[in-house]
Amino acid sequence: MIIIELENVSKSFKGGVLFDSINLTIKKGGIYGFIGPNGSGKTVLFKMICGFIFPDEGRIIVNNQEIGNSKNRFPKDIGIILERPGYIASKTGFENLKDLSLIKNRISDSTIKKSMEIIGLDPNSKQKVKNFSLGMKQKLAISQAIMENPEILIMDEPFNALDEYSVNITRKLLKSLKAEGKTILLTSHNNDDINSLCDYVFRINNNKIEQINVERDKMNRLVQKTKI
Repeated sequence: MIIIELENVSKSFKGGVLFDSINLTIKKGGIYGFIGPNGSGKTVLFKMICGFIFPDEGRIIVNNQEIGNSKNRFPKDIGIILERPGYIASKTGFENLKDLSLIKNRISDSTIKKSMEIIGLDPNSKQKVKNFSLGMKQKLAISQAIMENPEILIMDEPFNALDEYSVNITRKLLKSLKAEGKTILLTSHNNDDINSLCDYVFRINNNKIEQINVERDKMNRLVQKTKI
């Protein structure tokens, strides 16, 4: 079942062409990794899928609904980490997530607390977000993305600022969500994240998106190491 589809999408951003008539098909279930150098368009791609910005040309369809028209400004049933989320500094982590949950008002306090505990945050802590470390803020962003049990997760650099222990927890979490049938799109500059998690990998190159044969790529790197 196709859950995300881009049809002949083109996008220029800040005076440069990022995408030139690209096509992309994402099937339900699995983890999809997107790689490319800084400025290649990974974050812009995710913003277009989320409906935050629009393509110059082409269509983006999520869950059989075209994104960006008057009826479907944003896709439904999606959890998002994009860039650095903003929170109310004078409130605790739980209070911030509680405020966000009231937008849809469909999850309980216990569900919010569970989403925090899974990633290693104490929902009962009185510590204000203004005193959070970067790693704790990243964990809060992950909790926010998963707390409403979305079918699709869009995660731009989800491992930023996490220590090794938290990285392992997050990897296990994403694998468990995949096992539940969730569809996860992520970016990472760490090859270990891509290699250990992703079922499919796409590289943004020369304004296009090309799929990489993951197993072949691993073998090529192994050969290069052997030569060295």
